[in-house]
Amino acid sequence: MTQTLSTKNANKLQLSPLNIPKRLLLGPGPSNIHPDILKAMNTPPVGHLDPAFLTLMDEIQSLLRYVWQTENQLTIAVSGTGSAAMEATIANSVEPGDVVLVGVVGYFGNRLVDMAGRYGADVRTITKPWGQVFSLDELQSAIATHRPTIVALVHAETSTGARQPLEGVSELCREHGSLLLVDSVTSMGGVPLYLDEWGVDLAYSCSQKGLGCPPGASPFTMSPRAVEKLQKRQTKVANWYLDMNLLSKYWGKERTYHHTAPINLYYALRESLRLIAEEGVENSWERHQKNAEYLWQGLEDLGMTLHVEKQYRLPTLTTVRIPEGIDGKTVAREMLLEDNLEVGGGLGELGGKVWRIGLMGYNSRKENVDRLLEVLKKKIKKV
Repeated sequence: MTQTLSTKNANKLQLSPLNIPKRLLLGPGPSNIHPDILKAMNTPPVGHLDPAFLTLMDEIQSLLRYVWQTENQLTIAVSGTGSAAMEATIANSVEPGDVVLVGVVGYFGNRLVDMAGRYGADVRTITKPWGQVFSLDELQSAIATHRPTIVALVHAETSTGARQPLEGVSELCREHGSLLLVDSVTSMGGVPLYLDEWGVDLAYSCSQKGLGCPPGASPFTMSPRAVEKLQKRQTKVANWYLDMNLLSKYWGKERTYHHTAPINLYYALRESLRLIAEEGVENSWERHQKNAEYLWQGLEDLGMTLHVEKQYRLPTLTTVRIPEGIDGKTVAREMLLEDNLEVGGGLGELGGKVWRIGLMGYNSRKENVDRLLEVLKKKIKKV
């Protein structure tokens, strides 16, 4: 006899259809999405092994290479947020006991330290105050001292708004047989990046910032040198989901099933990359720089101080110091709820000291800067 169980209804909500406020997202990400990308997301899904979808995957790979300026064969989109792509670089390149030298100048350098340690690395660090960057001399000294297997640097530190110069770093790495790993989460699509010319061996990014796409399909690439290390591992990649030995067979000629890809997110990523190619990546870089400089001047005209030295500022993410006497968290909340405009607060050492303002992808437009400055001016005058 079948027993009938009573249904628990405590969590059975009676909801209206989804209705989310329209916000202008000028924080550290996500950013607002181009209408063409939203339209692409609404395309009915096909199977993840459908020939049409496999063609789309090829298009994504080619366009990622274009935006990153690389010819790396192993260039894919990881099915996950930027943090998954970050972990993929560590999981595939680090074996227990490998010396990993991480440049820490902000929150995400510390995250690389944490991840590398979890995969058994012998983690070493070089540090500077948040908002500063490393010189070639400082990096040369640290690499010569630690002789790491991997040197990990954050090209665009989202917590500080600082851009780490990469020119010349790979030559230092090659002298000691090190691989160069780079975080380009807040730079891809909005900041000049030449992975091959700069000798970058591993890089990752996200979809929701400079690419102007929803989060969840994150760029990842490995150079031939990095792939060679992967193939010579003495131990299995400790993360099955992010193992490039397996994923490369799904993205490569074999087309071996690995996981069910987020079909509609890949539609969106393909469309966002198409739009960058249509604009020209060098024009996208120029647009981001132009609008950032317009923002910087406007903030200074309001009497505000920018946290990062001008030559090292990111055009995608600006940190501005919160004026004396202003509760930054309260003002940011007022802006969100009263003006439908989002800016980010500081992280870690910069908590409560700065606002983080993003101009990324579709949001990098003069009218968005004007709107932000208008709202900020009113908030500051209240104090």
